Amino acid sequence: MPAEHLHYLTTGLATRPESYFGQGSVEIETPKPGSSEGGVRRLAITAHELVEQPHSTVRTIPDVIAYAVRTYGSNYNAVGWRDVIKVHEEVRDVNKVVAGQEVKEKKTWKFYELSNYKFLNYVEFEEAIREVRNGLLKIGIGKDDVVNVYSQTGVPWQLLNHACASISTTIATAYDTLGVDGLAHSLNEPDCLAIFTNSDLLPTLARVIANTPKLKWIIYDGEPGKGVVDGMKLTRQDIQFLHLNELRALGRVHDGDFTAIIEARKPTPDTVACIMYTSGSTGAPKGVCITHGNLIASVSSVSLVFGPHVPKGDIYLSYLPLAHVLEYIVELCAMFVGVTCGYARPKTLTDAGVKGCRGDLVELKPQIMFGVPSVWETIRKGIVGKLNAGGAVKRALFYGALEAKKRGTPVLSGLGEKVVLSKVREVTGGKLKFAMNGGAPISKETQEFLSIALMPMMQGYGMTESCGMCTLLPPEYIQFGVAGLPVPSIEIKLLDVPASGYLSSNARPQGEICIRGPSVFKGYYKRPDLNEDESIWTKDGWFRTGDVGMWNEDGTLTLIDRLKNLVKMQNGEFIALERLESLYKSCDYVSNLSVHVDSGAAFPVAVLFPHEANLRHAILTATEPAFAQLKQADFATLCSNASVQRLVLDACNDVGKKNGLKGPEVLCGVVLTPEEWTPETGLVSAAMKVKRSAVASAFEKEIKVCQT
Repeated sequence: MPAEHLHYLTTGLATRPESYFGQGSVEIETPKPGSSEGGVRRLAITAHELVEQPHSTVRTIPDVIAYAVRTYGSNYNAVGWRDVIKVHEEVRDVNKVVAGQEVKEKKTWKFYELSNYKFLNYVEFEEAIREVRNGLLKIGIGKDDVVNVYSQTGVPWQLLNHACASISTTIATAYDTLGVDGLAHSLNEPDCLAIFTNSDLLPTLARVIANTPKLKWIIYDGEPGKGVVDGMKLTRQDIQFLHLNELRALGRVHDGDFTAIIEARKPTPDTVACIMYTSGSTGAPKGVCITHGNLIASVSSVSLVFGPHVPKGDIYLSYLPLAHVLEYIVELCAMFVGVTCGYARPKTLTDAGVKGCRGDLVELKPQIMFGVPSVWETIRKGIVGKLNAGGAVKRALFYGALEAKKRGTPVLSGLGEKVVLSKVREVTGGKLKFAMNGGAPISKETQEFLSIALMPMMQGYGMTESCGMCTLLPPEYIQFGVAGLPVPSIEIKLLDVPASGYLSSNARPQGEICIRGPSVFKGYYKRPDLNEDESIWTKDGWFRTGDVGMWNEDGTLTLIDRLKNLVKMQNGEFIALERLESLYKSCDYVSNLSVHVDSGAAFPVAVLFPHEANLRHAILTATEPAFAQLKQADFATLCSNASVQRLVLDACNDVGKKNGLKGPEVLCGVVLTPEEWTPETGLVSAAMKVKRSAVASAFEKEIKVCQT
């Protein structure tokens, strides 16, 4: 899409003048001669000083809630949620390939019937936090204790988080998809005294408690299955169980009972708020120690960059794991600016996952949505699938409207917007104003497609170690394929990577991204080996991200790849696996994908889980004789068919060709897998990041066949 037409995408936002961000980013310190590094850069408008506070009264997490109550009170909602009325189950036959043989097995599919959204305003939300806080004090949770939060994203998660923050009790996070080993690690390493969890996660916790000697309290919500709690009590008679409602009832006492304790236990900016365990694609999760000050500096950054685009009263769709720093910091920012966090479930976002009600998106009608590449690719391919099912005329109208808006044709663009694109937006509630991609790079094609069809999509780049902060792309700077401008609480420099030719002296400076500033953590929990490792921390205090970046002329940063994903090919050239994956994932026939190269190989291989609906449509409309017998075949048969594999390979390489991939970046083969990649299968992490080594191990034979 031509740069001059991009402003059409943000006409619905309260954008500031194009000159607002000045030069974008500026060099505030030049490198020393011969230092093999670039200059230090900051956001131009905060070049004089990195920001640490969004408001003079806000220094810690409890200050955010106090500010929100003073500012928004009972006039605005803090949180919203839906209750589960009923779970409908359907048993279906599915085909799987086990040890090379196709087998049929029965699988139970669950569909949720949900209530309308219910809300708590900021005053009510603060009262609920106070009840939980007082309850924790009553059961003896101390300042030096750690409370593990092993729970689905939702209001209860935040009640425990804010209650602990208000009395300087550190929480340790655990993904609700975390396996037994990871959960045990997140409980034992910080010697957690208590854990909060959901009733449907108690069976997993039950497999762990025999080996968690320091755990004394299990707080839970929901209705446990029959005998689950009794069975756990038999395993550990010293553990006490408390329902969240019971904890809140304990806490409904006059604040005067705890006034002195609460005052003495107020956190400072240096207090550790959270030990956030990274999902990690290899090894045991690392605990990142995040302070109140780190988080508040990050709130400052977001509120400065996106201030006018997140007005009080707007609704943010909250469905990503709160155990991931992206969701954690976004929700904290939302509360500071008066935006409602409307909680949803990934499985019930659309009508496809519910029964007797509408999906969360249509029911909530949010204005703001954050997501990771896998979510956006799913949405884009879902739109493509619906268009394919709707016939040639509907498909032609859609792509005609898309092209008119891309070209900035006033009359046709307006007509297409009103007649075609507005109908597509109804699946997301119809009110989305902008969205943000984080967690990993997204393909330029998918970002452009969704920005035109649904809402303008911004990019962000960060990691757990920086509270999700590093760069953000404000709407005033909208463009595709860049990670954004440095955030106001971070400064950046690039270290040369001579072996790969990434040098700060290049025409466009390139190198490993290093960061410093008030959003950056101080160290890993109980890991002196990592905290003293110069491949992680430079001697002068810069955190080495392991990501490779490039500065652009407008001051933005583009991600090139990760150092550990740079692979030398047979001809001596390096290829960037993560970059290839983000591009090939934009193929309409791909749901998830991992690129692999064996030592000495000439070309890479992709192992992928296909998008079944789009792949079947391609087979149904194909005229080649090879596909005639496959139109009614089951999914496992399709994945093992050589003609289907060739179809997908050609489609992936067509995407690569359009993006300028050539030589050793071109795929020589694909392995199609009929089983979805989930944390339970071990092929992706709890944060839905592909575990490349696990995929390579699981499909080692198939990959070798492709490379011979």
